[in-house]
Amino acid sequence: MTEAKLRELICDLARSMYDRGLTGGSSGNISARTEDGGLLVSPTGSSFGRLDPARLARFDAKGVHISGDKPTKEMPLHSAFYDTRSTAGAVVHLHSCHSVALSLLDGGPADNWLPPLTPYAVMKLGKVQLLPFFLPGDPAMGQAVRGLAGKRAAVMLAHHGPVVAGKDIEAACYAIEELEDTARLALLTRGMGARSLTDAQVGQVVQEFGVQWD
Repeated sequence: MTEAKLRELICDLARSMYDRGLTGGSSGNISARTEDGGLLVSPTGSSFGRLDPARLARFDAKGVHISGDKPTKEMPLHSAFYDTRSTAGAVVHLHSCHSVALSLLDGGPADNWLPPLTPYAVMKLGKVQLLPFFLPGDPAMGQAVRGLAGKRAAVMLAHHGPVVAGKDIEAACYAIEELEDTARLALLTRGMGARSLTDAQVGQVVQEFGVQWD
């Protein structure tokens, strides 16, 4: 994909998520690999509803900011995924309401926080790691992701929002939407005795679709 098309696609997907209320105001950030190994990153303080393709922060393959506006203050978070997951071609971070709400409640183990309610959550996300609260922009968030050694494509920042890495920008956006939908399902059915997939069913999905699940 040419850089011009990638710039347009980043902004189109971000606007779609903003228009559907998946993140609001100037919250959230998004980045994607370019063909030359560089990065395009949403600017700090920008709105997903009004990203300008020409103003995206541009990094070269060595990680040097070479053009565009100042990038998001969450760059350490994005860099941690790119540095530890060789398959990462894009990273998306939202302040989506249902996933944040679920992070405020007592739930499953931190290393497998999102309940496996549907096969698509397992397929698109693998296990989701719940991380503790950090101040926005704290480099310690990136350090926490690095501590996972590339074993998780998705994390949930408690009281803050989800972060997902995907093979490309579309995969990352679709996966983070699946995370939010699953969190919404978990909240809608909480206390009602909802049945998650069994371990055997999860195992079938993992084997059939080659999901990382260790």
